Amino acid sequence: MPYSYKKHHLKNFEGNFFLYTMERNSDPFIPRSAGDNLLENLPMKEEKKKVVINAGKSTHNEDQASCEVLFVKKKTGATNSTPNKNSTKRRSSLPNGEGLQLKDNSETDGINLYYWSLFDGHAGSGAAVVASKLLQHHILEQLQEIVDILRNTAVLPPTCLGEEPDNPSTNSRTLTRAASLRGGVGAPGSPSTPPTRFFTEKKIPHECLVIGAIESAFKEMDLQIERERTVYNISGGCTALVVVYLLGKLYVANAGDSRAIIIRNGEVIPMSSEFTPETERQRLQYLAYMQPHLLGNEFTHLEAYKTIEEDDLKFPLIYGEGKKARVMATIGVTRGLGDHDLKVHDSNIYIKPFLSSSPEVRVYDLLQYEHGPDDVLILATDGLWDVLLNEEVAEAVTNFLPNCDPDDPHRYTLAAQDLVMRARGVLKDRGWRISNDRLGSGDDISVYVIPLIHGNKQS
Repeated sequence: MPYSYKKHHLKNFEGNFFLYTMERNSDPFIPRSAGDNLLENLPMKEEKKKVVINAGKSTHNEDQASCEVLFVKKKTGATNSTPNKNSTKRRSSLPNGEGLQLKDNSETDGINLYYWSLFDGHAGSGAAVVASKLLQHHILEQLQEIVDILRNTAVLPPTCLGEEPDNPSTNSRTLTRAASLRGGVGAPGSPSTPPTRFFTEKKIPHECLVIGAIESAFKEMDLQIERERTVYNISGGCTALVVVYLLGKLYVANAGDSRAIIIRNGEVIPMSSEFTPETERQRLQYLAYMQPHLLGNEFTHLEAYKTIEEDDLKFPLIYGEGKKARVMATIGVTRGLGDHDLKVHDSNIYIKPFLSSSPEVRVYDLLQYEHGPDDVLILATDGLWDVLLNEEVAEAVTNFLPNCDPDDPHRYTLAAQDLVMRARGVLKDRGWRISNDRLGSGDDISVYVIPLIHGNKQS
C-alpha cells in the first residue's frame, strides 16, 4: 500500500506520557494532536506556534515519533500450541499483565502491548516517516508467532537442543527428544536402543523470545525499506529507539545514537548504548579485514603505525574522533534503518554493508519496584544528549516535577519542554548558549517523558 508522506502527527497516548519536539532554528513546536488545551496551557503566544522544519533543510521533520496501544493476537489459521488438559502445568515466572493500567483478559487469546518510538532521520525524512508508521506492525507480526507461549502459563518454555554428533554411526537410529519422552521405539529400555547420546539443552526464557521478535522486526523493517525505497521515494536513513511494554516488562531497543534512561528515586539507570563509529570500531574494522573488497581500494582498516608504503596511502575506514567520527568520512551512526543507497562521495562504494539494523535490547521489570510519580523513562534523540549529561537530565527532571501540580495532566509535557529548552539554550551574542556558557544543541531535539508509576504492582 502506498505511504502517505504528509506531515507526521504524534498521537496522544492513552495515559500520562508526553513528548515534546523542536526543530533547530525554529520556535517551539507542540503536536496539534496532543490537544488544543495543551497549547493553551503552555507559556507561549499564538504567534509562536509557527515551525521552520529542520532549519529549512527538508520538507518534513527528520525527527519522527509514534505511540500506540496494540493487541497481540495469534494469527488466524495458526496452529494452536496450547497443551491439552492433561498437560503438566507449572507456575509461570511471567507477571499476569499488570502495570501501566494493563489488565490481561484471560478470556481472550491475546495480550495488550504499549509502544513508543523515536526516529532520527538523516539525508531526508523518508525512512524515519515510514518506520514511524510501520515498525510497530512488524513487531506485532513477530509477536503473533509466540503469543500462545507468552500468555499461557501452561506452555513450557522452548528447549534448544545441541548439534547432532559429527560422525553418527550408520547403524544407529536417530532418537528425537519427543520420541524418547513418549517411550517410543528406540527409547531407553526398548528394543533396538541406540548407543547413549548426550544433548546440550538450553531453556529459552520468555523474555528472550520477545527480544528475538523485536530484533527480527527491525530486520524486516529495514528489508521493506530496501524493497520499496524506489517505488515510494523513501529517502535517507534513520536511527530507531523503541520501547515495548509487555506483560509487566519494558523492552528498550536501540539502533543508533538516541538514548533512553530511567530515573528512579533520583538515580540514573541507562537503558541503551549509542552505536557510532567510535563505539563500534572493532566490529567495523574486523568486517573490513574479512571483506576488503567493501573498501573499494580507497580505504584501509589499518590504524597501527608502520613503515608507509604506496598501498597504505588510503583514507582510514573510521575518520575523526568522538562525535565527529565518520564511517568512510560519510556517516556518524553505525546502526539504524535505511541508507541502502548511501555511497561515499564521488565514488561507487556503498556504505550499507558496514551499517547494521540489529538493535540492542535491554529489559526493565517494572513489577520489581515501586515507582513514585517522579520516576520516569526518558527517551530522546541525540539533539538532547549532545549537550546534556545523564546526570544533568536527571537533576533537571527531579527538580522540575515536584514543583508541578500533581493533578496537572500536562506536568510531564512541561518536563519534556523544559529539557528541550535546556538543550537549546538562549540566543546570545556568541550564539545559542546553555548553562555554564556552553554551546547549545545544533540538532533537532525530541524528548519523551514517560511516568512509571502506572507500572506499580497491583494489590
